[in-house]
Amino acid sequence: MADLITSLSNPLVKQARSLRQKKGRAETGLFLVEGIHHVGEAAEAGWDLQSVLYAPDLLTSDFARDLILRLEQKKIRTQPVSAQVMDSLAEKDNPTGILALVSQRARSLRPGSGQALSGFPAADVSSALALVSPQDPGNVGSILRTMDAVGADALFLLDLGVDAYHPSVVRASMGALFWIPVIHAAFDDFIAWARRGGLQLIGASAHAETDYRAAQVTPPWVLVLGSEQKGLSAAQLEACDLRVSLPMRGRASSLNLSVAAGILLYEFSVHPT
Repeated sequence: MADLITSLSNPLVKQARSLRQKKGRAETGLFLVEGIHHVGEAAEAGWDLQSVLYAPDLLTSDFARDLILRLEQKKIRTQPVSAQVMDSLAEKDNPTGILALVSQRARSLRPGSGQALSGFPAADVSSALALVSPQDPGNVGSILRTMDAVGADALFLLDLGVDAYHPSVVRASMGALFWIPVIHAAFDDFIAWARRGGLQLIGASAHAETDYRAAQVTPPWVLVLGSEQKGLSAAQLEACDLRVSLPMRGRASSLNLSVAAGILLYEFSVHPT
């Protein structure tokens, strides 16, 4: 077993801390996964765990200790650290005592290359979700969790916005991030890819005339939602095959993005027209 790290200035500790920031994630190609459940899900899904830091004094459950043993058997680097070091790295109070530095998975569209989507062909999509410039990482993580619940196939993050590997996305997804492909792309490239793949695009807008419960949805489809502040533009809505709305009977003009996504995903996936 490696020697216990007690210094807050240890290079591995400093690298882990840097992954809280987008710059650190971009420079290293790594991201931080915190918590027993999340690290376990990343390992089970076959992600590349570069290093796993754990605080022996904080690992009180048999499951956590067994997880460390299983990771060591897979030749994954495990590094014990002091409770003070773990506390300095953890984002939440009362840390569970384990976090991992994990390699990101790059998935992107390839316009004009002859291969529309790297590693994820349109033929593999039955249902999916596209978010245009989302700004709240907690929303993106919660949406991934809902997508996992309904069995959706992929999440497209269009025209920048939230980094899929933001710590709040990882935490709110409750492990779903490791099982659902996330693809960053430009909106126009995504539309072209969807057209080639024969996917029905369903745009959601408070101003759409079709009530979501009356929509004629046919797999394969992708639900397209705009950002929390702006929604979809007129041009983006026009690019969709179908435009649906959620009825708003009170004074609120819109729903939280993750709530709206959850309602629509369940309606179209669990109770398709």
